[in-house]
Amino acid sequence: MKVKKIPQRKCVGCNEMKDKKALLRIVRSPEGEISLDLTGKKNGRGAYVCPNEACITKAVKEKRLERALEKPVSEEVYKQLLEDLAHGKQ
Repeated sequence: MKVKKIPQRKCVGCNEMKDKKALLRIVRSPEGEISLDLTGKKNGRGAYVCPNEACITKAVKEKRLERALEKPVSEEVYKQLLEDLAHGKQ
């Protein structure tokens, strides 16, 4: 029997490799809109971050999220991410 490989992704906050399912995907759509991708299937460039405030804060503060998405991340987007996290949208 073949063992199914679990996809791994690197968190842009802590730089640790984790299971894709355990991370939040933030996506930049082809139109340039940045949003939280809860399905993991949205079109566009994605960046993965741990679902905790420390990693999201670090990713934004050190501009890692901006580099990963190749676009400046506005304060509103950052606030929305933390809000979605607080409401348990995972």
